[in-house]
Amino acid sequence: MKIEILKSIVYKDKDKLDIGYFEDFLNKFNVDIQKHFEYIVYNNLDKLSLKCIAEIILALHKSLDVSWLISQNFDHIQMKEIRWGLEKRLDVSIYAKLEFDWAQMREIRKGLEKGLDVSIYAKPEFDWKQMQEIRCGLKEGLDVSIYAKSEYDCEQMEEIRKGLKKGLDVSVYAKPEFKKMQMWHIRIGLEKGLDVSIYAKPEFNWMQMEEIMFGLEKRLDVSVYAKPEIDWEQMKKIRLKLENQTYEN
Repeated sequence: MKIEILKSIVYKDKDKLDIGYFEDFLNKFNVDIQKHFEYIVYNNLDKLSLKCIAEIILALHKSLDVSWLISQNFDHIQMKEIRWGLEKRLDVSIYAKLEFDWAQMREIRKGLEKGLDVSIYAKPEFDWKQMQEIRCGLKEGLDVSIYAKSEYDCEQMEEIRKGLKKGLDVSVYAKPEFKKMQMWHIRIGLEKGLDVSIYAKPEFNWMQMEEIMFGLEKRLDVSVYAKPEIDWEQMKKIRLKLENQTYEN
């Protein structure tokens, strides 16, 4: 079949601007256009978007196993992640699944490239940001099992990971009921050697925790105001009063 006929089939109902970009793509490198267009048409792939077809052509050009790209209804960015994995001879079967979006695929691919145990986070229940935190922890040689749980969002995972990296007892705050900023104040308190047990409680919001932490840093008797029913503004007033009294003495 002549290339003109093949192109007319592939370009049917396609946007003219997209066709222009696609032609520019084809002209950028020396490929057997006839052979690749025949593959697209004879395998009934001509209905795919031109961006998807471009990914298939790139895979064909590098003699990759194209079946991984066309086995499911992947979009062109997912295809790209799979193609990059194939180029690096990775086990793409781990992430070439519709249940993963392209960003999740990227995190799994990056883990495979580093030889990490991606089975720990290659799960649909983790979004890409959660996957990233687990991948970073694995890369740093940390015990990610402590936070590789879907009940933690990526920000909570980050605080636990940073604590582990510092060798802190993260069990004090590695609890889903603590939000990121609460975890942050507990982690910083641990780093400063403070008795965080006084404020490492879900009933204190992060602003209350901060006032108690400031008091502990000044070696004040925070028991006077470390009470959940006292809002942070009142706590601040009491703390400043205690500081002034300390200075006067």
